[in-house]
Amino acid sequence: MADILCFGELLIDFVPLKNGDKLKDVHQFQKEAGGAPANVSAAIAHLGGHVSMIGKVGADPFGDFLIETLRKKGVDTKTLLQTTEAKTALAFVSLDNDGERDFLFYREPSADMLFKPTDLQEEWFKRAAIFHFGSISLITNPVREATLQAIHYAKQNEMIISFDPNIRLPLWGDEQQAREAILGQVPNVDILKLSEEELAFLTGDEEELTAAKSLFIGSVKLVLVTKGEAGCAYYTKTSSGYMTAIKVKAVDTTGAGDAFVGGFLYRLAPLLKYELLQDILSDPDLLEMLLTFANVCGALTATRRGAISALPRLEDVQSLLKDQINRV
Repeated sequence: MADILCFGELLIDFVPLKNGDKLKDVHQFQKEAGGAPANVSAAIAHLGGHVSMIGKVGADPFGDFLIETLRKKGVDTKTLLQTTEAKTALAFVSLDNDGERDFLFYREPSADMLFKPTDLQEEWFKRAAIFHFGSISLITNPVREATLQAIHYAKQNEMIISFDPNIRLPLWGDEQQAREAILGQVPNVDILKLSEEELAFLTGDEEELTAAKSLFIGSVKLVLVTKGEAGCAYYTKTSSGYMTAIKVKAVDTTGAGDAFVGGFLYRLAPLLKYELLQDILSDPDLLEMLLTFANVCGALTATRRGAISALPRLEDVQSLLKDQINRV
């Protein structure tokens, strides 16, 4: 079985061939594999990690393409299902000149939304160390019920649970529904990754330290706050710190946060064979080493178009890390 399980949506991102146009003005798109949990799984596998992706796509050419793409990256796809009940989800993306994005989704419903609790097998969770999920699968049933069942299996098998809400408000009924559903799962997780904007949205507090500390409820042991080109901050129950970003020319930020998460989990998983998460987090040098690696993964992904197609290999990350060390 894989060391890491990722659960949630897979979709096709149609990304513009050039930046700077509003979505209505884009004339040419490039097809890319996407979906935040799928991106994370691909990031881990492309680095050399052992990961399975749990989800559902359509029994259509786009679904075939997604499965094939993940398989080529090294993701275990035996836990990926296909259905004839709905088509694979699509997202059309526009990019401004800094690579920031705007989305239009086609998923009413899409295949990922039809994943059922009975589609899960507890055996998948028996020997894995980490379970990672997002919030898109919390929006509607049956996939919401399946997400809760997966969290239950993960806790029952003493897995570390990682949660990146990756909030897309247009997919929710309203902001309050999104906030309540996401906050409702925070006590069940060990690692919570948020952007600055998501942190403020969930907590209603613009003061980052206060906002982050308010999320230490239930099982939460680590809150990561990503800041794009400004780097990231980390918070544990007893410490906090800030990591500067690796400077690159951003072309497309799609998938950069997922590459960050994938890089972090990739480096964390082997450590969990020998140490408890709490012991790893209590060593600031070790934690900052993990986050430096994750920052490089995110930065390199932002230098190319697409999400999965832009993910760095381990040697790419090591080369950039070596360059950074040599400049000091």
